[in-house]
Amino acid sequence: MLEKLGQIWRVRELRSKVLFVLGMLTVFRVIAHIPIPGVDVEALQKFFSSNQAFGLFNVFSGGGLENFSIVMLGVGPYITASIIFQLLTMIIPALERLSKEGQQGYERINQWTRMLSVPLAALQAFGTITLLRQQGGGIIPSMSSFDFATAIFVITGGTMFLMWIGELISEKKIGNGISLLIFAGIVARIPTSIQQTAAVFDPTRIFNYLLLAAVGLLTIAAIVFITEAQRNIPVSYARRIRGNRVFGGVDTHLPLRVNQAGVIPIIFAVSLVVFPPLVAQFFANAKIAWLAQIARGTTTLFQNQFFYAAVYFFLVVAFTYFYTSVVFHPQQIAENLQKQGGFVPGIRPGQHTAEYLSYVSNRIMLAGALFLGIVAVLPNILQQTTNVSTLVVGGTSLLIVVAVVIETVKQIDAQLVMRDYEGF
Repeated sequence: MLEKLGQIWRVRELRSKVLFVLGMLTVFRVIAHIPIPGVDVEALQKFFSSNQAFGLFNVFSGGGLENFSIVMLGVGPYITASIIFQLLTMIIPALERLSKEGQQGYERINQWTRMLSVPLAALQAFGTITLLRQQGGGIIPSMSSFDFATAIFVITGGTMFLMWIGELISEKKIGNGISLLIFAGIVARIPTSIQQTAAVFDPTRIFNYLLLAAVGLLTIAAIVFITEAQRNIPVSYARRIRGNRVFGGVDTHLPLRVNQAGVIPIIFAVSLVVFPPLVAQFFANAKIAWLAQIARGTTTLFQNQFFYAAVYFFLVVAFTYFYTSVVFHPQQIAENLQKQGGFVPGIRPGQHTAEYLSYVSNRIMLAGALFLGIVAVLPNILQQTTNVSTLVVGGTSLLIVVAVVIETVKQIDAQLVMRDYEGF
């Protein structure tokens, strides 16, 4: 590892890219601690420590939400807009054709994604501030209409600023900019968690702390294994002779990843599982008695850890199958193989190949879906088992961190190989 770092540091261009990325991440962490005026940050942090729904949103905002900073939404609206366009691309033929036009089509869809992020950020800022004002506890003591509109404008601008930083980082090809911003926010919370644990350290529960550390290491190892795991489908290409030249006649494989959906199913599941209690909080103090009673009952139901974990697990598994079916097209892959003269040994080309690919994908997808579901509910299980809430292993956070590290390392290795630094 030290040798690899030395290779990176000795090359001026690569060193400049790494320093630029670190500088942009530092800027993000600085502005993440600039709060919107008129907010009791201490009361807000206490609220987040006791509210599971907002705690999940805080993870994806990089910790900016609990500080009520100008980047409190993080890159969440941009991620939501990206997911919307991914789904629309699979549904609307015109967008599907545009996505196949190469770089030009990608840039146009990306521009529409940025445009959609603006109203989504404003809407999410409005909803978040409104919910926090209804919570009481002095979180937002008073805010005039002008201050309210100004806060929404500033928060929306903060999200757009983070989008710009993320794209600047992506241009350096040292990892994905949006993912690195989320990664930086998650990693930045580790010292705070350790400090909080040390402040309430109980020697009689040393076994629980050791158990958390062991589960954390095992979880990281499992995430790396599942993230890199793939099923290789053997593919052979028929030999073709054109004039004096021979084409094909090679054996290769088609890789099918166990976790083809990545962390997207967890993001979908988080959005749905927190939606009912968030809506219920709007109507908890409604003047209509039956509506207020239903709202309070919904909030109480989702505060039940077993019910919450069960619903969360089911949604993650369901969305894993749904999203994989959206992005993985066995029929299209089978047609492309047939056009290129390729075939799976023992399987007839065309429809039979598509059915075989779908069968294999569904089998390995089960392992990936169950793994994502366990990772998602892991914090709930550990918190109930160890009674340690300050140092709970966040499965979703670990999944994001490990995936970002693997992707960044691969991109850096690719640049090192491209420049061929052997002998330096």
